[in-house]
Amino acid sequence: TQSCKRRKHRSAQAKTKNQKGTPGVSKENVAQKKKQRFHFDLWLCLTVQNWILDFGRPIIILPLEWFPLNKPSAGDYFHMAYNVITPFLLLKLIERSPRVLSRTAVYLCIITFVMGASIHLVGDSINHRLILSGYQLHLSVRENPIIKDLKPASLIDSFELLYYYDEHLGHLMWYIPFFIILFIYFSGCFSSGEEQKKVPLAGWLLLGPSALYYWYLVTEGQIAELFLLTFVAMVAMVIFQHHKGLGPDSNGLFLFYSFGVTVLLVALWVAYLWNDPVLRNKYPGLIYVPEPWSYYTLHIKKSH
Repeated sequence: TQSCKRRKHRSAQAKTKNQKGTPGVSKENVAQKKKQRFHFDLWLCLTVQNWILDFGRPIIILPLEWFPLNKPSAGDYFHMAYNVITPFLLLKLIERSPRVLSRTAVYLCIITFVMGASIHLVGDSINHRLILSGYQLHLSVRENPIIKDLKPASLIDSFELLYYYDEHLGHLMWYIPFFIILFIYFSGCFSSGEEQKKVPLAGWLLLGPSALYYWYLVTEGQIAELFLLTFVAMVAMVIFQHHKGLGPDSNGLFLFYSFGVTVLLVALWVAYLWNDPVLRNKYPGLIYVPEPWSYYTLHIKKSH
């Protein structure tokens, strides 16, 4: 009788272990499914909203009676929408990562991203109104005709501070966490399955618009150094994972190829404007990458 009880007890323990093991197997299956899926919906939403809410923002020109200069413009409302939608999409992207990523790092990056984009919103809004009053983007703040003769002269310092918040501090607090989040996500996009290492047709269709937007982001945001550092880190990650027998999955390849095409586009842009004396004077740094809107006010707007 005692031996029968022992046998029953052992069989019950074995069943319990099997039942406990089953959820683990299902979790692995779920993770495998996540690895295999290309996040077309999120990549499409990111690409479309980047083009409309960020790139399209300065292009929107509506009658001043609708949006007076002392009130937020349509572009400002687009920027506000961008500041809400983009962090949400980035969080959804992180949620779909097949690997468990650092939530603390992601949340800190999202908070900093929103703060930096909000600083930029204010600076860019005032900058847009200055352009309507004759401000020339290809000139420095002190060289601009509508700024250099201001009285008292301390007002020029205030405009330079505004430019610093808009073009430097705002951009850094906006873009550094943005690229950190994308790199954190990319670090989880590696798989050993060959069938997962292919970009679907939908991804190839999005690749061009995505890369072209990143070109605009890098050139207009003046973040070439940050972007190149991120791309080099991605290349190093690919090499490191390759030694472990892993390669980027479809989502990782889409992001990697987008950045690769962006590097090529930036190089072509710099080569095209390499000998421009006016832009060379405004961008004297180690890495020369002119802003598209400066090129527009210098060469296109003047000709019209």
